[in-house]
Amino acid sequence: MSRISSLLSAVLLLACSATGARAADAVTEVRLYAVDCGRIDLKDEGGFADTGEYDGKSGSLAAPCFVIRHPKGTLLWDTGLGDKVAAAPNGVELPGGFAHLSQKVALADQLKQLGIAPADVTFVAFSHFHFDHTGNAGLFTASTWIVNKAELANAQQTPVPFGVDEGIAAAVKGVAKTQMVDNDYDVFGDGSVRILKAPGHTPGHQVLEVKLKKTGVVVLSGDLYHTLANRQFRRVPQFNASRADSLASFDRIEKIVQNTHARFVVQHSLEDFAALPKFPAFLN
Repeated sequence: MSRISSLLSAVLLLACSATGARAADAVTEVRLYAVDCGRIDLKDEGGFADTGEYDGKSGSLAAPCFVIRHPKGTLLWDTGLGDKVAAAPNGVELPGGFAHLSQKVALADQLKQLGIAPADVTFVAFSHFHFDHTGNAGLFTASTWIVNKAELANAQQTPVPFGVDEGIAAAVKGVAKTQMVDNDYDVFGDGSVRILKAPGHTPGHQVLEVKLKKTGVVVLSGDLYHTLANRQFRRVPQFNASRADSLASFDRIEKIVQNTHARFVVQHSLEDFAALPKFPAFLN
């Protein structure tokens, strides 16, 4: 009888392993996945340069999320437009009609392809608290949120500053655990995944540096730049919190990119996003 019981236990264990979340599968190296978390079509991109280059011109931006899997856990960097947008068959028109939001597949459904449920995500971090980077934040209240102190203080203002998710400050209070930071932060403690302070777009804006075994260093821009041309010509959006801080952050991050020979990804660039491995493929 004990042998039969042992066999049954083994069968059940194998069944659980086959149907359980692949998020529990061990990874022995750092992996970077680019996830399609939406698209923004703009009638007028004038606000994206305070020197007039885009006035009256239409354009489109990617709104991606990034999953970083590490032997010590999983980090989600930015959470996109929100699965409510994905649920709208024709997308969502913003008030005033200045932008149209769309998303083909919900973030939660894409994570399932990796065997990851929201509760499996160890850490969530945001480049900043603008709505197009926090849309799915509410799915990850069981995760540890890595929160920049200056960014949270900015979101707590009345009225809420332009572009900031109006509910994000309250959402921070509802998560299981927060890790407050005010400078660069080493997520897993081994230097492989670092959040880098880069204020200017917002007071607590950040970028992400990921060191990969085969690919080398990859830097994810957040909103340091919105377009490839903004990076090339050092254009500062009209709505940035500080022009001086923006330019200083350009200098700092570009020097890090130069010194580490990094691949720099302008997150909102459709071209840069398309050049990344198509999910669920990854960089390693």
